[in-house]
Amino acid sequence: MSLRDVIVGIIRKEGPIPFSRYMELCLYHPELGYYARPKEKFGKSGDFYTSSDVHAVFGRLLARQFEEMWRELGSPAEIDLIELGPGRGLFAQDVLDWSGKKFPEFAAALRYRLVESSPSLRSRLEQRFASDTRVKVYAELEEAAQECGSALIVFGNEFFDAIPVEIVSEYGELRIGEKNGEFVEVWTEQSRPTTDFLYWYGVNPRPGERVEAPRLANGWMQRIAAAFAERRGFALFIDYGYTREQQVAGRHRDTLMTYREHQTSPNAYEAPGEQDITAHVNFTALQQVAEAGGMTSLGLVTQSSLLLGIGHETEFSDAFEGCVLPQERVKVTLQLKHLISPEGLGESFQALVLARGVEKVELSGVSF
Repeated sequence: MSLRDVIVGIIRKEGPIPFSRYMELCLYHPELGYYARPKEKFGKSGDFYTSSDVHAVFGRLLARQFEEMWRELGSPAEIDLIELGPGRGLFAQDVLDWSGKKFPEFAAALRYRLVESSPSLRSRLEQRFASDTRVKVYAELEEAAQECGSALIVFGNEFFDAIPVEIVSEYGELRIGEKNGEFVEVWTEQSRPTTDFLYWYGVNPRPGERVEAPRLANGWMQRIAAAFAERRGFALFIDYGYTREQQVAGRHRDTLMTYREHQTSPNAYEAPGEQDITAHVNFTALQQVAEAGGMTSLGLVTQSSLLLGIGHETEFSDAFEGCVLPQERVKVTLQLKHLISPEGLGESFQALVLARGVEKVELSGVSF
């Protein structure tokens, strides 16, 4: 049975379902969802690239930032780093390797906890890190947090963009129905939670347009803030997204997109379970929810500013270490440029940096 058949069966039994549930089934159905499938999703042979696929310098630079966070916390004997949505574990491997090489005291204190909802990806992660006692893999954030000590860092790269969203137009809130086995869009009266979300964090759609209401992302941020109860530490999230002010100015409306074999499409109904579905992240909402949960926002900066802030003092020596031939340096320079330049990922990705129980801190990544 295909995922399309499964979803059609649910709709026939229950009636039209919210778009967020449709998106959740497409991405996270335990057997047929996109992230449950064994097909490669990342890199050249997959559907999209992440920053960790570009070059190991992404993980190396953030290892430098994590080490600075550890020192700001007083260099505790143990610190836990929870990574949400770690994918294949490339970033984690880069952080662990570079920390061991450049920051041995931090590496000795570091316990790395990977939180991955996909059973197939969890299995790959467990195999990858089977011999590394510093690493443990979990299905749930709360399960990982329960085993953490008093010093904590939470990190997510392109995590929030894959959390299901609601979609709203001038006709109401979107639900997905079916007719003769095909999906059809049904507009219903906008729910109170969605109305409240748009009032506090977003904008109402103009005639002829759609906007997303990423309410479930707020729930995730509440859970993240709760993980810091009785703990001190930092959280860092990198994603493509926007502020409410940018939406008011007419940007980042109708951002839903699919990715398949490095091709993009706005059609989320074409191949359920076989393509990634994402939406831009509402950083205004995440900031406010985090602050309501007791966290402090240290800044929202571009990925370019974050990486430049971390790397400028060492002139990005992290990137070029190991290069012997001139052509190797040229290749790395181009990869680094892709991570930092406006033409690459530098300006399209934002970094939200949060703290809990830390006062008067200045981190390299948010002070450049």
